[in-house]
Amino acid sequence: QVDFVESGGGLAQPGGSLTLSCAASANNYHTWNTGWYRQAPGQQRDLVASVSGGGINGGGVVYYADSVKGRFTISRDNAKNTVMLQMNDLNVDDTGVYFCYVSRREQVFWGQGTQVFVSA
Repeated sequence: QVDFVESGGGLAQPGGSLTLSCAASANNYHTWNTGWYRQAPGQQRDLVASVSGGGINGGGVVYYADSVKGRFTISRDNAKNTVMLQMNDLNVDDTGVYFCYVSRREQVFWGQGTQVFVSA
């Protein structure tokens, strides 16, 4: 079992910024893949950004969905068991519940989700 503490969601205007943070209680955190999914109202949960497990000093492979490339930046702090998502130039299509996760081989654990609402 992995426990999560997610923070940073909220209301933003188009063009604004938010930073999401997710701390996970996973042992040997640096070995876990981690990232963020987004679920818009009435839609499926889609991968937004991820960073693979790697050495304790980082170096994981990073992935971004096409819709967020150049606007979002994912980073992880293995010393703090934390993954962050810096979201810039937000638009209304970024609205949704953002779920962090950790995965390793067949195991996947999900955070509780944090709401992001982008509106003028």
